[in-house]
Amino acid sequence: MQKLRPDLDIGHRIGDLRRAAGLTQDQTIARMQLMEIQISKSSYAKLETNRMNIKISELIALQKIFKVDFNAFFENLEE
Repeated sequence: MQKLRPDLDIGHRIGDLRRAAGLTQDQTIARMQLMEIQISKSSYAKLETNRMNIKISELIALQKIFKVDFNAFFENLEE
């Protein structure tokens, strides 16, 4: 299983994209689960606060849910 290491604030960016899509965390989680991505509310919250690594499969699901290009996840990230 491959994961992306959150050495930059990608979690904050995920939260921004979720809010821009007009979704709550619960709605996002429900859509991920419909895509067979098993994630709990606490795990998702950890993604948005960079306390948990994001799996590539989760990133792909979020890209589809938010209807954005993958580059959107990495815009404005600074070291």
